[in-house]
Amino acid sequence: MFREAIRKVCKSQFGHDVVGETGSGVEAVDLILRERPEVVVLDLSLPDMDGFTVVDRVLKAMPHLRILVLSAHCDDYTLFRVDQTGVHGFVDKNSNTVSTLKEALVAVSEGRNYFSAAFQEARQARRTNPSSFVKVLTEWERAVLSLIARGMSDDEIGECLSISPRTVQTHRSNMLRKLNLKGTPKLIAFGIEHGFTQIPAKRGSTPVFP
Repeated sequence: MFREAIRKVCKSQFGHDVVGETGSGVEAVDLILRERPEVVVLDLSLPDMDGFTVVDRVLKAMPHLRILVLSAHCDDYTLFRVDQTGVHGFVDKNSNTVSTLKEALVAVSEGRNYFSAAFQEARQARRTNPSSFVKVLTEWERAVLSLIARGMSDDEIGECLSISPRTVQTHRSNMLRKLNLKGTPKLIAFGIEHGFTQIPAKRGSTPVFP
């Protein structure tokens, strides 16, 4: 329903040609590479492939493609990941209005960037906070934390990220020390609070979190 509403306003109110739409990440990659649109409006939460993976795959083939992300997730970790992807805009789907979407699409279509006020505030907070997870945790540690916070065992995390359970344990110990947390329950709570569970690492992946 949300996608249908976006398609209608893009055509009837914004004057865009909509060359395709889909609710599947795999189909989105195929559709984008086949139709080669000027701008893509992309949700991060897809049933078969998260939006970050879609972005990575299509930008490798079409580095000049313009991408506007829509998402209901505005937690610290999701916004950090969006900031690292190379997309050109972000709009909060929960507070989105037609006028906001139009403003964002105009900016992205014209070669400018458009990031919501909440996005920019979160970015500034990360940059000024010396204890931000961005500054104290490595890429691998953030990947492991996203799965620890979902209650996965060391064996499950190791299989998902193609590392050994012992390596998972090492990352866990390092994170507890760096974040000054006492025990795994506190680490899980930290991960949930900062949004590490929203769009986690997936089975068979290497650490995909910049």
